[in-house]
Amino acid sequence: MKKIIAGMHAQSPKTDLRNLTQKQLVRFVESLGQPAFRGRQLLAWIYKPGIIDFSQMTDLAKEFRAILAQSATMSRFDDFQVECSRDGAVKFAFLLEDGRLIESVLIPEEDRNTLCVSSQVGCAMGCGFCLTGTMGFIRNLTTAEIVNQVCAVRDWALTHDRGPLTNLVFMGMGEPLANFDHLLDAISIFTEQRGLDFSNRRITVSTCGLVPQMKKLGDLTDVNLAVSLHAANDAVRSRLMPINNRYPIAELVETCRTYRQKRRKRIMFEYTLLDGINDSDRDAEQLVDLLRGVPCKINLLAVNPTGDPAYKNPGQDRILRFQHILRSRGHTVFIRQSRGEDIAAACGQLAGKWWEKKTEEKTGQAD
Repeated sequence: MKKIIAGMHAQSPKTDLRNLTQKQLVRFVESLGQPAFRGRQLLAWIYKPGIIDFSQMTDLAKEFRAILAQSATMSRFDDFQVECSRDGAVKFAFLLEDGRLIESVLIPEEDRNTLCVSSQVGCAMGCGFCLTGTMGFIRNLTTAEIVNQVCAVRDWALTHDRGPLTNLVFMGMGEPLANFDHLLDAISIFTEQRGLDFSNRRITVSTCGLVPQMKKLGDLTDVNLAVSLHAANDAVRSRLMPINNRYPIAELVETCRTYRQKRRKRIMFEYTLLDGINDSDRDAEQLVDLLRGVPCKINLLAVNPTGDPAYKNPGQDRILRFQHILRSRGHTVFIRQSRGEDIAAACGQLAGKWWEKKTEEKTGQAD
């Protein structure tokens, strides 16, 4: 299934209300001479499906709506492409106002609809087996650009009988903690009852290991934390993930050990298995020792194709053997099934090039 939805709002100097948390909306309306409760009213309106104009906000005075029309806007993604995988995953390519591209992935399961959200255009972390890293870092997304991915997919899912979004994971393009302020504001909007009304336990932020920001995230939010580990020693991890040279494994794991989180919550460690690199029995034993005493779960995932022959799938037998070693030592270990590989929507495959590819194909057909 392929679909093009056209029509993008032109860039405007007006204040984009979808960049603002509830507290910021209150300050904004107060700057317009309005009482604070108008800001809370606005938050309730701007995230309702189908609300695209201030004239639809019927409990606001006409004079105030006229002021808003002059001073504010509500951005949204009207221009995006959709492609569905054979396994049910759905990839969304969003065109930003500056012409950049980002991608999100909807992962439907029997009991949930999870959206994999992007936080940056490109990524500066340079992880060797991730296509997004080959783009380099271009820029951070605004709060509105993060939030609008969720709103666009929510509305698409509802109009296509896919059901409501239930879970959000920041595992798309970019390193979420490197865009910390906008991430925090987006989480505030997601979890505010008048906003998108997600539970904190339904939101997961993944990081490659930015230690200072991890500590701040634990202090300021109650969302779930996932850490992309991918190796059990510094030599291998530094080879795969340059961030390890700044925050080595011992420092990263100690931060996880002392991470502030609610009782009974556990950190999720993501471990992508790469044939002949980090998938041996010895690697598994090292991982057992490394994570001893850390309240955690471990997600194992075979590497997805990125075109680099250095990174190969180790095969199901090796993955099961790795899982067995970890489980026999008392760890909770899951094998995450890759979704959307046929449309380059699987973990590590988002590169913002799908739109360009489809445009080239369309141009070629026209010629």
